[in-house]
Amino acid sequence: MHDKKELCDKIKALYPDIGVCGIDVDVNWDEKEKMWLVHLEKGTHKLDHYLATADADYCIDGKQCVSLGLEIAQLRKNIEGKQF
Repeated sequence: MHDKKELCDKIKALYPDIGVCGIDVDVNWDEKEKMWLVHLEKGTHKLDHYLATADADYCIDGKQCVSLGLEIAQLRKNIEGKQF
């Protein structure tokens, strides 16, 4: 299993406009859910996304970041006022 810094750094590398790790993007291990909790924040818009360990590992290893990418796309739509 990868660590918090690796996951946050990967998110930042894939989506450099999202913000700064620890400020606009925060990643924490949720012991109860046994998943990563990715918190995204931009202005007044906030989004929390649970990311399974396997999905996080695939993303960090450069294989795929589909689940996280969809959530970040949703956050961008919210920020741009294109909510459905």
